[in-house]
Amino acid sequence: MVRHMRWLATVLAGALATALLSLGTAGPASAAPKPPPAGVDIAGEGLSAPLRLRADTQPTHVGAVIDQVNFLAHIGMPKGPKPADLGPKYTVVVLAGETPKQTYDLYPKAVGGPRVYRPAKQPDGRKISAGWFLGRLSMSETLRTAGVPLERQFDTVSGGVGGGERVLPENTLDPAKDLDKALGDLQRLLLLNVGVMLTITVGLAGIALLIRRRTR
Repeated sequence: MVRHMRWLATVLAGALATALLSLGTAGPASAAPKPPPAGVDIAGEGLSAPLRLRADTQPTHVGAVIDQVNFLAHIGMPKGPKPADLGPKYTVVVLAGETPKQTYDLYPKAVGGPRVYRPAKQPDGRKISAGWFLGRLSMSETLRTAGVPLERQFDTVSGGVGGGERVLPENTLDPAKDLDKALGDLQRLLLLNVGVMLTITVGLAGIALLIRRRTR
């Protein structure tokens, strides 16, 4: 009986040692692989070669470009503007690592506001319907800062309609000009009030004088 217990203890100790050894050597191999970094390729008018933006080197630009297409609904409009009203086209391909996943056609200068076209045929083979969408008002500036040769015409600030931005001319964003205009408006208002008060005072004085003459 004693020998049997010693043999069982020896077997259990060996099994435990083997399990601990396997855990110690398998640590890094069991870690889940990191997802590949995101990226975008941009091709279109004025670009002799596609722009290749990657999240590990240009995270801000990659995030801004992806933000132009990541809000689209599942179903878009079946028809877009007339071809003559679309303006220059820029094809954006979204990648995971170096594997293309999604593709979109962006029209930042379309008449009536930026447009996005999503083709039915996608690089990853997923089934999705083709459709047209209203783009964000910041599309042109986003593409320009990413390297697309577009003219800068407007600055955008958050809080508007049509993708979350509203467009303001650059000169309206100057605090000094806004302060000067406010002070000028205030000065004109004060002068107007003084003029009104003087007119009322003179009128009352004239009425009082007329009443005094008649009561004599």
